[in-house]
Amino acid sequence: MADITSRGRIPLLVGGTMLYVKALQEGLADLPDADPELRAAIDQQAAEQGWPALHAELAKVDPQTAARLKPTDAQRIQRAIELTRLTGQTLDSLFAAQEKPALPYNSLTLALAPQDRSELHRRIALRFDAMIAEGLVNEVDALRQKYTLHADLPSMRCVGYRQVWDMLEGRIPQAELRDRGIFATRQLAKRQLTWLKGMPSLAVYDPLATDVTTPVLEKVGQHVN
Repeated sequence: MADITSRGRIPLLVGGTMLYVKALQEGLADLPDADPELRAAIDQQAAEQGWPALHAELAKVDPQTAARLKPTDAQRIQRAIELTRLTGQTLDSLFAAQEKPALPYNSLTLALAPQDRSELHRRIALRFDAMIAEGLVNEVDALRQKYTLHADLPSMRCVGYRQVWDMLEGRIPQAELRDRGIFATRQLAKRQLTWLKGMPSLAVYDPLATDVTTPVLEKVGQHVN
């Protein structure tokens, strides 16, 4: 961004996740590194008691964070418990203690969010069908054979990968793969839309509208001028 603006141009950051936008605008907290031994202990506890039990434990020491997480969100529950055990503080207190330098740019944040939920669901189904048709199952199977992987890795928790993994492990029948993958993608989209609603100073446009380009360009023109 600094290089682009030094040449008199306007940098455009497109795509990625909303976490990238949040990190750019607010910075990321300087949290302790992962502790392999502590994580192994947490994983062992989860294997014995289940992640909902660890979620209940988190709710006692950090109720605000626990309220934001599902009882089955193993990755985030693990990290939250790890940080509370390492620091004795809640995540919110750790974040609040971090000094967030102001972004040295006059930024404009735009988002595309379909308003027609049924059309969004239709496109999600088409996308998942395309992933299956283009070899998603073979891809996951090849990764399992080539690398030492397990179901709790962040990569294998991704929507689509997780459902294929469960099918290859025999936990779900092949006939249910499509429905489960589409449902999980819908839930992800719902969470993303919820996050968008909570982002400040965000201009949201419907990509399914007849003419979305004109109002977007008008908004950009007002901001630049």
